[in-house]
Parts: sequence; structure tokens; C-alpha cells
Amino acid sequence: MKTIDYIPVSKIERASKLVQTGAKVGVNYLKYYGDKIINPETEAKDRLNASNASDIYDGLKNLKGSALKVAQMLSMEKNILPQAYVDKFSLAQFSVPPLSPALVMKTFKKYFGKFPNEIFDTFHATSVNAASIGQVHYAVKEGKPLAVKIQYPGVAESIASDLALVKPIAMSMFNIKGKDSDKYFKEVEGKLVEETNYLLEIEQSKEISKACSHIPNLLFPKYYPKLSSEQIITMDWMQGEHLSEFTSHNTNQIKSNSLGQALWDFYMFQIHVLKKVHADPHPGNFLISEQGKLIALDFGCMKTIPDEFYVPYFELAKKECIDNPNVFQQKLYELEILRSDDSKEEIEFFTIMFHEMLSLFTQPFNQEVFDFSNGEFFEQIAALGERYAKNSALRNMNASRGSKHFIYINRTFFGLYNLMYDLKAKDVKINNFISL
Repeated sequence: MKTIDYIPVSKIERASKLVQTGAKVGVNYLKYYGDKIINPETEAKDRLNASNASDIYDGLKNLKGSALKVAQMLSMEKNILPQAYVDKFSLAQFSVPPLSPALVMKTFKKYFGKFPNEIFDTFHATSVNAASIGQVHYAVKEGKPLAVKIQYPGVAESIASDLALVKPIAMSMFNIKGKDSDKYFKEVEGKLVEETNYLLEIEQSKEISKACSHIPNLLFPKYYPKLSSEQIITMDWMQGEHLSEFTSHNTNQIKSNSLGQALWDFYMFQIHVLKKVHADPHPGNFLISEQGKLIALDFGCMKTIPDEFYVPYFELAKKECIDNPNVFQQKLYELEILRSDDSKEEIEFFTIMFHEMLSLFTQPFNQEVFDFSNGEFFEQIAALGERYAKNSALRNMNASRGSKHFIYINRTFFGLYNLMYDLKAKDVKINNFISL
């Protein structure tokens, strides 16, 4: 893969790159208007989506940082984005152009005050894994294989300006009205700032790995604070393949079930016991060992769940609440899905919409055992998401609904469901975490 010798760090440089990307998208639309005159519109739209997805991703992958992180987050919205965007943006999870060896050495010296070969016995300057905020290198010290994650230059300083640049796109895509947008973007900005603080990530990683060490078939690397800094993390080198690579060839159902149970128990224990969760559940953050165990990585994005959100959120998942119209609507108000200034039409529309969504999405929580390999369940979720994405009435309303905490909690559950489906895990005990 081609490496990068320079990352734009100033606001002007980064804005200029996005303007160039916007110009390419404009040209794609001009081609589309001509294409649909002589070809079926669905085929022309597919080509437009493919061209736009490619050009937008190509523009973001060289900027890295928050702009690319947003693309990574969007890649998990499989029921909202066209498939071309999902396919391209998913590359941001663990496969983007890395920094060149020369820039790696320069960046490491800037962050740590020494060159890597002054710290490690062996250090590979070519990255083995590059994502949105940092990239990973293989190293050895005193015979121990290590993974060294180095943050890209300028990432932390550009978060606010990057989000300001991508905000109009996100608002249009999710039909967020301007007056309500700040609380959501502040939530995202705050989490991105935390993700660039690698000392905080080490602290969170050690905390979670210790608290969850009792969960069967789950492994964590050990972290080395003395070999780390605010922009560098050194941890054990964990041997395994990315979850998405594993699922592409695995045919062992027993192994799928075991991994699925470990993944589910890991998330349920965090959510219900720790009230703090790893809110970045994409395939790039999980490895599968040769022994068939789940390896959890990268705890930069942790979401604390306050009681005032946790209680109504999980009460709303109970069937008896969903089936009681008065209690159900009361919980919608508590979670800011319904608001005091809503019109009668809005109250009716969003009550029906969320009742339909939650009746489907919460099915696993109302069963003792669930089959996450059930394609029909996920097809129903996809169809429901697509139907509301195309709903003209919804486009005329303010669709930015709910507490700011929904952003990362919903992201966690959508990501978790997708991973469970990718694993094709069956016979998953929903409340197994209680007895561990």
C-alpha cells in the first residue's frame, strides 16, 4: 500500500482538501444527470454512489483524524448508507494508507523524545495496521513481541475544525436541524478528544481488562505505561486475525457460538455492571486467536452510561413496557425522543415509529436464548431502516431525536449486533453475564 509522507495539519490545508473532494462529487453528479437520461436510473444511481464513495474516502484517508473517524462511524450504519459507502468507509476501520517510515521515525521522536531504536531492540518502521487516528508497528524488547501504536501528527489539534467541516454533510444525511445539533456534535467532539489521549486509553484499557478478566474465551493485551506517552501506546503483540477475516472462512459453528457468547457477555457485563462500555465495536478492534479465543483491543472510545439514561433506556427494552402505551410514551419523554414542544402529528408519528423499531430491535432482550445467525431478523431491521430513511414525512420533521447519550449507546448496539451476525452465533444466552 502506498505510504504518506505528509499529513495536512492546518485548518486551511485541511479545508482545501475537503473543498477539492466536494468538487469531485459535483462532477460526479453532472455525470449522473447525463447517465440517467440514457440508462436505467437505479443503475445510474449505483454508479453515482460508487464514484462519490470512492472520491470522499480518498479525500478523507489522506487527512486521517476526525474526518476519517466519522467515515469509520458511518460505515457501521449499514441500514442508512448505500452499500457503496459502507464498503468504502469500512476500510477506515483498519486499512488506510500508513505514514512513510521516515515520517514514522520523525513523529516518534517528536512524541517520545527518542527514536524507536533507542527504546526497542527491534522496531519495524513499516506499519502493520493503519486506521483513522493512529497506526500500529511491530517491535521487540528483551525478547518480548510488542505492538506500538503511534498517533498521526496534528490529529488532536484538528478535531474541532474537522467536525465543523463535516457537520453539514452529517446534518443532511441524518436530517438534524441546526437548533438541536450542538449537543450531538459536542458529544462526538468530546469522545474524539478522549480518543487522542493515549494515556487515558491505557488507563481505560487496564481498567476494563482487569474487570472483565473472568469472562471465558476473552483475552486482552498487557499495556506498558513506561514505554508509552500521550500519543504512543505500547502493548503486547497479540497474534490473531481480524474478526472480519475470520468470519469470511470459518465453518466451525461451535467456535462461532463460543466467540459470540464471549462477545455478548463482554458487552453485557460492561453495560449492566460497569455502566461503562467499549463504544467502538467494529471488526478491526477484535482479533481471533488460533485457539479460538476473542482478543479485545483499543479502548480509546469508552462511554460512561449515567443512571438517568440507563434506567429508562433498558426499561424501554422490556416487552411489558413496549406493550403498555402510557408507560411507553412516558419513557419516550424521559429519553427526549418526544418533546414538550412537539405537535400532535409529531407525537403520533414518532410514537408509532419508535414502537415499531423497538418492538423489533429489542427481541433478543426478551428471550433467554437468541439466534444471531437468523438472517430474517437482520433483514427486518434493514428493511425497517430503509423504509424510514425514504419516508417523506420524516424528512419534513426534525429527526434528531433523543438524549445525546443515544449516539454512542446506539452505535454500540448496532455494532455489536452486526458483529454477532457476522459470527453467525447461535444459542447465545442473553443474561449469561449475571452468573459469571
